[in-house]
Amino acid sequence: MDPTRLRELTAPATTAAVTMELQQGIVGEGVLLPALRDECERAGTIGNAARVCAAARAAGARVVHCTFEPRADAAGFNANSKIGSLALRQRAAEGAFATEVGSPGAALVPGLGALDSDITVARVHGLTPFMGTSLDAVLRSMGVTTLVVMGVSVNVGVLGLVLSAVDLGYRVVVVRDAVAGVPAEYADSVLDLTISMLASVVTADELVAAWS
Repeated sequence: MDPTRLRELTAPATTAAVTMELQQGIVGEGVLLPALRDECERAGTIGNAARVCAAARAAGARVVHCTFEPRADAAGFNANSKIGSLALRQRAAEGAFATEVGSPGAALVPGLGALDSDITVARVHGLTPFMGTSLDAVLRSMGVTTLVVMGVSVNVGVLGLVLSAVDLGYRVVVVRDAVAGVPAEYADSVLDLTISMLASVVTADELVAAWS
């Protein structure tokens, strides 16, 4: 992407760096989908996301983390999808959701380098972070018009986040090497054939340079 255009698109005063489900119970230890964690490690997803978040803070852009933190009693959680059913089966087997509210698995992975100045918006149900949360209101209250998206997974959550953001009128930038999906070839196809039609797709290096 043209560097001048990228700098204009991601002006810090109107941009938020948004991470999706970079939590211990999803891409750390004791995960529901080990293949996704392994792909994040192979691709350096968390390290690249951490670099982008650090650059965002230094430039004056806000950092927002979108997390999935279901209740211990599963109230509000609806297993109306295959991935939801998998989560319930894991809860039955282990006695808790992998990212249950207040649990170690709900925490952001240490490698992300989250700070107290960051904002976390949690959800207890669903697959995407705008539905049923205060995310849209929080972003608009800060004057945000552009989202820089990172996290997992390209298969479901990241794609859903991008679609919702575009529907809500945001401009979106997806950091290619700070997102992951499985298998990697499928994630690449989604980025190239679907997300690229909705958002600007850049690398962490390009974005860090734009904010330097």
